[in-house]
Amino acid sequence: MSLDVITIGRSSIDLYGSQVGGRLEDMRSFDKYIGGSPTNIACGAARLGLKSAVITRVGDEHMGRFIREQLAREGVATQGVITDPERLTALVLLGIRDETQFPLIFYRENCADMALSVEDIDADFVAGARALVATGTHLSHPQTEAAVLRAIGIAREAGRLVALDIDYRPNLWGVAGHGAGEERFVESARVTEKLQAHLPLFDLIVGTEEEFHIAGGATDTIAALRAVRAVTEATLVCKLGPMGAVAFTGAIPDDLADGETGPGFPVEVFNVLGAGDAFFAGLLLGWLGGETWPETLRKANACGALAVSRHGCTPSYPSRIELDAFLERGVRVPALRRDAELEQLHWSTNRARDWPELRVFAFDHRAQLTVLDGATPQKIGRFKELCVTAVEEVAAGRPGYGLLCDGRFGTRALHRAAGQGLWIGRPVEQPGSRPLSFEREIGRDCGGLAEWPSDHVVKVLCFCHPGDPPALWAEQQEALLRVFEASRRNRLDFLLEVIPSGHGKVGTHTTAALLSRIYDLGIYPDWWKLEPLVDEAAWAATCDVITERDPHCRGIVILGLGAKEAALEQSFAVAARYPLVKGFAVGRTVFAETAAAFMQDRIAQEDAVAKLSASFARLCAIWDRARAGGTAVASDNR
Repeated sequence: MSLDVITIGRSSIDLYGSQVGGRLEDMRSFDKYIGGSPTNIACGAARLGLKSAVITRVGDEHMGRFIREQLAREGVATQGVITDPERLTALVLLGIRDETQFPLIFYRENCADMALSVEDIDADFVAGARALVATGTHLSHPQTEAAVLRAIGIAREAGRLVALDIDYRPNLWGVAGHGAGEERFVESARVTEKLQAHLPLFDLIVGTEEEFHIAGGATDTIAALRAVRAVTEATLVCKLGPMGAVAFTGAIPDDLADGETGPGFPVEVFNVLGAGDAFFAGLLLGWLGGETWPETLRKANACGALAVSRHGCTPSYPSRIELDAFLERGVRVPALRRDAELEQLHWSTNRARDWPELRVFAFDHRAQLTVLDGATPQKIGRFKELCVTAVEEVAAGRPGYGLLCDGRFGTRALHRAAGQGLWIGRPVEQPGSRPLSFEREIGRDCGGLAEWPSDHVVKVLCFCHPGDPPALWAEQQEALLRVFEASRRNRLDFLLEVIPSGHGKVGTHTTAALLSRIYDLGIYPDWWKLEPLVDEAAWAATCDVITERDPHCRGIVILGLGAKEAALEQSFAVAARYPLVKGFAVGRTVFAETAAAFMQDRIAQEDAVAKLSASFARLCAIWDRARAGGTAVASDNR
């Protein structure tokens, strides 16, 4: 079997109000995430290491493509995602009013996922998973009900496990109005009858007390559970909010506590929306892993606790590494989103794309280009577009290539590079500033980062040395903290470039000491950009610091400082032996001669591109040979 679990049903765009503590009417801005219970569960399961997929429909438009692309980033198989040429992707508006009120509005009139049909169900695909998870909403309409029943029939015939998340939303069943999206329970004999007709098909049924009330047709939880038990032998898992959860594999006792229980975690509730989907993902991890029900519920409750502590649904779900760490260390700060150690682990183990190799053409230079004879802002901007063309030619659609480009002169180049699978870094510092200051477009508070695309990497060059005077360090660290925190707030990767050699003596431990000092501030760069180090011992010391302080760091790229290719070949040969070094980000070595000629109109654009491409390609080949020919330094983490 190629998959652990397939979910089937809703998919949507969740627009979450960014402001907390007000009415949905008063929201000024929204964060965009993928949503829909089955989609969330599939993503949560993938983050925990399960091989998951979702069967749904999305629109043939921007939001449908966003869902498909985001699923792929999360590691969810998209074979079952059907593109509907006629209908729009579903939309949900959500907000956090306070600890008990979470208003939401469903925009699902004739939406794509409600057009799911029997013809969309691929028998081999469904039978290729260990388990199928259905959710209640798609039992509310004859066409989607038929599709779900078709998938269930295939799974059962193949001997697979089948689970139901009751997921009762009264207004999606037509028993509450559009403004009642937050409402979790409205009595309905019709809904109860429909659910009970299908409950015998499942091996596992999961719901809150209110959801079992609708499934059992009673507002007393024990009575409702017994009514459900009367029509199914499935294991019943009842979620009890902060009290945890309880599983029943046989007869329902007189007291919920007499079932197989898993206690909750004492955390501050920030956002309950989507927490049940995180719970189900954790439940699948234990259930499919053959764990006991108490241990399975423990994992599920932990996933739910982490989810209720953060903004959004899928983005709040833990990785397996994060879950294991949380279960081992427990709750240290009830408001988990304020737990810096846990939040760093959440960020660093849930990043969407890996870059095992990185060959970067850096043309984010501003000061070095403005001083060239004949340079104008227009010429510099055009030259940077030619640099993008050169990167495109060398990359040829292959992964592992990128560029560094500024927004002052290179806005059109940045726009040109978007959406091509390239790694894109973008500087924020004023060139040469010491102490560090930021470009006007970024702002003193770094608020300009809110305008950046999500795939841009915040690059900061800080000229610093461990021996700098305390007053200078104080200014530098305040600026670094400001831009780092703004990067995290805007969910952007952060690259920190440090060059100590121009401001003091550099020895074997200089760079390692500098990095330790930055980590002590609570700054965890996703990437480091470092000058070639003085010797093997310096590389070893530096890599050891990164591995110890942030074992999930994406890695190091080395800079060129305008060195000749022969000098870079020597530095590459040493650096490439360290797996933590992912590649290079070099600029003037590639473009200096061509840029000077271009600004003076001594070279045609097509010839400039040819020279840039050839130079960048040679540098890539030098790196690739160094990586292939070197003997990797033995280390568990480097």
